[in-house]
Formats: sequence, C-alpha cells, structure tokens
Amino acid sequence: MVNFFPLENKVILVTGAFGLIGKTISAGFLKQGAKVILADINLSNLSAIEKDLKQFGKKNYLIVQLDITKQKSCEGVIKAAVAKFKKIDVLINNAALDAKFDKKNISKVNQSRFENFPIEAFKKSLEVNVTGLIIMTQAICKQMLKQGFGNIINVASTYSLVAPNQSLYDFGDGKMNYKPVDYVVTKSFIPNFTRYLATFYVKDNIRCNAIAPHGIFNDHDEKFVTNFSKLSPLGRMADKNEMIGPFTFLASDASSYMTGSVLVVDGGWTAW
Repeated sequence: MVNFFPLENKVILVTGAFGLIGKTISAGFLKQGAKVILADINLSNLSAIEKDLKQFGKKNYLIVQLDITKQKSCEGVIKAAVAKFKKIDVLINNAALDAKFDKKNISKVNQSRFENFPIEAFKKSLEVNVTGLIIMTQAICKQMLKQGFGNIINVASTYSLVAPNQSLYDFGDGKMNYKPVDYVVTKSFIPNFTRYLATFYVKDNIRCNAIAPHGIFNDHDEKFVTNFSKLSPLGRMADKNEMIGPFTFLASDASSYMTGSVLVVDGGWTAW
C-alpha cells in the first residue's frame, strides 16, 4: 500500500512534548519512521517518557529541556538537534500555557471573571504563548534558512477562531467557571502569525501552517464531557490519537501545496 504521508527520516522538533498532544504525536511520528526531538520545560516525568520511547531506539529521538521564553535555550535545543540529526525538517510549536478543565488541572484554573482577571496572569500567558512562540520561531527560521528548507506547524485552538461558549464550564453546582481571557487572546494571535510567516518566507522554501484542535479527552469529569457532547456536532470529545493523522498530514510532503492555512480539527465545533 502506498504511504501518501511519508515521514520516514524526517526530523521533527516538538515543543511542549511532554503534554498530552506532544507525547501522542511524538510517539506517532516515531512509529512512522521519523526522528523526533522532544523538548519540554518540565522534565519531572522523564523516566516515564523514556520508558515509553525505549521501543523506538535512542538513535531515533532526543529529549531536551527547553524554555521557549529564553533565546539561549531555544538556540541550544536547535544546536543539539542539528548535531545529532544534521537538520530539522519540521518544527511543531506546541508549548503553551492553557487553562485545562480535566480532573488533574481544573483546580489550577483562575476562576476570575474578565473584569477581575489578574493582569499578572495575563502577562505570564503573553510571555509564553506569544513572546516565547516568537523567540522559538525566530531561532528555527535561522536554521531553516541555513539548510534551505523547513516546515513550521503552529498549534492554535478553536478559541483562535471563535469565542468560548462559557456554558460549557457551567457544571450545575451553582458556581460558574470560565475559560479565561489570557488563553483566548494569546491563541487568537496564532492564525495571523501563521499567515505572516507563510508569506514572509514563501520564497525561502519554508512553509508555515497551523492546526486548531479542540476537546481532547484527558480524564475529564462526567459533567464536562456531557456539556461538551451537547455542544459538539459530533457529539463527543476527541481521542488523543485522532490528532496524529492531522499532524502527520501537515508534517509530511502531502501538504506541500499548503502554507498559511489553519487546519481545524474540532469535531465541527466551529461549524455552528
């Protein structure tokens, strides 16, 4: 059978690689024969990650610590990746701060209404989700210009395209929860940043697209799943493995005539 989305021997750098999406797509890429650099600021789960990746052989992946808000950290990761694999075909800008509503993270979400949302929290999200994204992308563009090719994939969100339906976060307990403004504002930056990069580097053989996933199940409370299912045309949340195909498509040469696009993978959320 012909493989229309070949990744064999492509070198892919994934930021935020220890998160749900990062781990899932990194393993998916490795299964398809790619070389993967897994970069994340938090190495606390390193032993568990290494155990999962052992089957792919250490020659095929590299694990590095990365703080995207620090230029030297970004440049150091790229240098280490090129030293091992000689090139970087694809960067996936996945690292970001997010207010997650799964059981493990919901207690960390700032529950303030917009008028009371702390500016310091907003500034922190800007530092990572906007400034950090730019710093990392500047560093990779320098490398891609040197090698004469490249492919950048930014990770957006449905909240890059539409406002949150705040009723999703009403669990019927008399306490209203909110998807906070910092995430919505910083993710809204990504589609036009993607178009900027795509058109700026179009003559340098560097493509840039974005992917907008939504509603990936990660041990969410039953009330959240019920609310989400009612609001989703497909009537359910996504399985994490359903992200592998779309990311594979954008990372492969199958998407060679795409640049400046946003691939929406949201179960139809933005269709109504």
